[in-house]
Amino acid sequence: MSSSPSPGVAAGATRAVLVGVDFGKDAHFDASLDELALLAVSAGDEPVARIVARRKAPDAALFVGSGKADEIRSAVLATEAQGVVFDQALSPAQQRNLERHLGVPVSDRTGVILDIFAERAQSHEGKLQVELARLQYLSTRLVRRWSHLERQSGGIGMRGGPGEAQIELDRRMIGERIKSVAARLEKVKRQRGTQRKARERRGTFRISLVGYTNAGKSTLFNALVKARALAADQLFATLDTTTRALWLADAGCSVSLSDTVGFIRDLPHKLVEAFQATLQEAADADLLLHVVDASSPQRLEQAAEVERVLHEIGAADVAQVVVYNKCDLLEPSLQPRHTVDWLERPDGQRVRRVFVSAREGSGLDALREVLADAVQRRLNAPVSPSSADTDPRRIAADTPPPLPSSAHRHA
Repeated sequence: MSSSPSPGVAAGATRAVLVGVDFGKDAHFDASLDELALLAVSAGDEPVARIVARRKAPDAALFVGSGKADEIRSAVLATEAQGVVFDQALSPAQQRNLERHLGVPVSDRTGVILDIFAERAQSHEGKLQVELARLQYLSTRLVRRWSHLERQSGGIGMRGGPGEAQIELDRRMIGERIKSVAARLEKVKRQRGTQRKARERRGTFRISLVGYTNAGKSTLFNALVKARALAADQLFATLDTTTRALWLADAGCSVSLSDTVGFIRDLPHKLVEAFQATLQEAADADLLLHVVDASSPQRLEQAAEVERVLHEIGAADVAQVVVYNKCDLLEPSLQPRHTVDWLERPDGQRVRRVFVSAREGSGLDALREVLADAVQRRLNAPVSPSSADTDPRRIAADTPPPLPSSAHRHA
């Protein structure tokens, strides 16, 4: 067990013990629990201790087994913690059993991410998407948390029979609320579809920023379009999609640039489903700017996780330009030799890679040139429905020259 304060902790934060379990199957297991600590701080918790367990398989009742559960309880008492956060997803039964054993509330990674999303969502659409995901997640974890849903007890003219258990009322009310929110989201999705069709009729070239959370997407977005979208050194600083016009002088036209929600390891599937309307911006784009934190030791794993989510939302075949951001944080010996080179993606496709510092502005002119080149090739492409080369989603992925040895230098 280790104990260390975390920077950026808000006053009055809930003191929490962090727990991670290594089952030996995940090559990218975060033994330091640093990302979980960042999530906890973003959710308003103060990590006061970190515990790592190693098992071959989860314990059916307590996830970590009784011995490790006793160790966690001792840590809770020693640090006067008010809660415990697990880095993996817990079943409803495991969560309830752990709360009884530890004597404090227990959350898992999914619950923490949902709490952060609920806190950060600003737009009507964003709030609906988060509410749907939280309702779906919590519907299996009912422990009388639903007084705010204005539940009614049984009786004549009331919902539910006089003998119906309260938990069944809760389930019914949550189910009805899920249907209501899903219907409202479907309406929003249709509205977004209408807006996208209008942009298509105008022939607007659509670019979407995607990347791991805290890779600097919003900072890059602001630097390119001179906007004021919230950009902060924290996980999920922004959730709502922001779209602005970006003028590209070399192409002689404006394009549509959208800043989308960031991805993260083990992003809850229900959350991906709920944010389908927002993530559709990426799937329908003509070009993706995949922003990678060049200074992160986990940049390869983070980039792979973004690729996985893109595949899940149907955006795997959209052309990409990879942007290695935060180059100002690299040691002098690790600075790139060239501002623009080529990178081979996991599927074997080679795409352009641009090294930038959105905060300092370096490399942005080269990035604009790459974007302008993609737009010009799209505009100059011959119209031939039978030709695979005219697919607008692949226009930016032209045939590159032989890959230089330096192209993998920071991959």
